[in-house]
Amino acid sequence: MSLLLRRTTASRSILARQFHTSPRTLVKIGDRVPSIEVYEDSPGNTVNLAKELQGKGLIIGVPAAYSPACSASHIPGYINSAKLSSAGPVFVVSVNDAFVMKAWGKDLDPSGKSGIRFVADPAGKFTKALDLEFDGKAIFGNDRSKRYALVIEGGKVKSAFVEPDNTGLEVSKAENVLG
Repeated sequence: MSLLLRRTTASRSILARQFHTSPRTLVKIGDRVPSIEVYEDSPGNTVNLAKELQGKGLIIGVPAAYSPACSASHIPGYINSAKLSSAGPVFVVSVNDAFVMKAWGKDLDPSGKSGIRFVADPAGKFTKALDLEFDGKAIFGNDRSKRYALVIEGGKVKSAFVEPDNTGLEVSKAENVLG
């Protein structure tokens, strides 16, 4: 086989792997929480949600800290829910840095009374492992997390509430997730 033919065949193989028409899988019921470190309060304080959520818990993903829907409705809905205390440990994850998440958590829940922990996924590794990222470059400057809520039980996804348009606020709001 000539060198040109081998290169052409190799190029087609690479392109075939990159282009496919099958739908994205997204996170599914029964998937394990990814064992990927995120950051709480500072880049030096790592948290592994897979280890933290061995029992019952909740992961809430948001497109951006301080965005209008996230700050005015989505997360306050959980903070103010009477059913939050029965959810287990609750983590809010965003593709932001740890300092932003810490400040945002203090702004939304100054006393920390809700117990919700705000963690940063600055490179989007945790979000990508769940297959819940979307191209947010036009609005946010980089890839971001879809808006979602995952009910976790025994380290696995029991229920997934993922907004079909990535950023809307219907499916993943507290009253739908906490009942």
